This record gives sequence, C-alpha cells and structure tokens, in this order.
Amino acid sequence: MNHCVAGLVRGKVQGVFFRRYVQDIAEAAGVRGYARNLPDGDVEVLLCGAEPDVHQVQKAVACGSPSARVASVTWRAVEDCECVGFSVG
Repeated sequence: MNHCVAGLVRGKVQGVFFRRYVQDIAEAAGVRGYARNLPDGDVEVLLCGAEPDVHQVQKAVACGSPSARVASVTWRAVEDCECVGFSVG
C-alpha cells in the first residue's frame, strides 16, 4: 500500500540545488512524486511510496541540501498520486 504526502517547504530552498537533492534521495528510496518551485520562493514536494521510505525522504527534506536553509515543512496526507518516477519542475 502506498503512503502519499504533500509538503510545503519554506526557507532558502530555491537556487540551492534543493529540488535535485530531494530527487536523488527519493529515487534512491524508490519514492515517486515531484519537487517544484513555487512563485513565492517555496518548494512543493509530493512523495508516494512505502511508508518507511516516504518517512526517510521526509526527514531528508526537513534537513535540506547542503546549501539550503529549511525554515519549515508542512505535510498533509494526500490520495495516491499517478506519478511515474520522480520529477523536478
């Protein structure tokens, strides 16, 4: 059964390879979804996969890439996504 969550990541998370970092972690964990920039400087993340794998990626998102400064992450449960793989937008 898939566990799916959507997150809103705030802080210095654009222009610091944050989305690519999330993609690398998610793909290594076998988690589907996406990370995409929002116009206000935040990043939206969608994660779907086995619950332990999704939790692992959520922890990485909260830490951020080496150059990022994550101020906060707000997660909410969502229905299973139709994503194939993990994309960056």
